[in-house]
Amino acid sequence: MVSFSSKHGIVRKTPAELYMGFADMRNFIAMLPEDKRGDITADYDTLNATVQGFSIGVKVKERIPYSKIVLVDNGAPFGFSVNFNFEPSDAHFTDFSIDVEADLNFMMKTLLAPKIREALDKVVDTLAQM
Repeated sequence: MVSFSSKHGIVRKTPAELYMGFADMRNFIAMLPEDKRGDITADYDTLNATVQGFSIGVKVKERIPYSKIVLVDNGAPFGFSVNFNFEPSDAHFTDFSIDVEADLNFMMKTLLAPKIREALDKVVDTLAQM
């Protein structure tokens, strides 16, 4: 199992506001550019996508209101979990971070590790700039 952690970013929303955006998997589709939405389906608890010929599914394992959401693989080519962490920074801001654990073999780790870290930090940066 390989672990990745994003940097922390301060988001200009309360933990409750930010959490609610992540709580419903259908919201993830709305965050994507229009041309990337075609191969993705979602309901409240699950999201399924086809990326470069691979089918990847995720489902919500746990929701701890306004502090954490845990996603796990649901029909992906490898096991993984993703934790979205929402910590109050002050009355109107959230310290947001993402932790990922993935069951990657050596080749997948070598190819994907830098891209995973970069993607996690990009999500945090994007939210912090809102």
